[in-house]
Amino acid sequence: MNQAETHMYDRFRETVRPFLKSKLEEFELYGYDSVKEEELWEFLKNKKWRKEKEEKLLYQIASDILSVKVGEYMNYATVEAFKGPNWFEGEGKDVLEKLL
Repeated sequence: MNQAETHMYDRFRETVRPFLKSKLEEFELYGYDSVKEEELWEFLKNKKWRKEKEEKLLYQIASDILSVKVGEYMNYATVEAFKGPNWFEGEGKDVLEKLL
């Protein structure tokens, strides 16, 4: 999903922010203090709520946030990192060729 596109739950983000903060604090307890609120929100939109047909109630959205497991998020983040830009395209390719 494009960053500019709005998700049906984006309008609840301010309301559920305390739940997001609580989940991030839990991540910190497990040593994952680099996860940002935006990243967690994107995970929820792209993974947890990707195939939603009917809109959930507010308490269900809060429950989804609180039920995220660290490993579940980290697997998602790892896959997304591999989907990132190819560092060996363009200028990076020239640098790589010089190194080889």
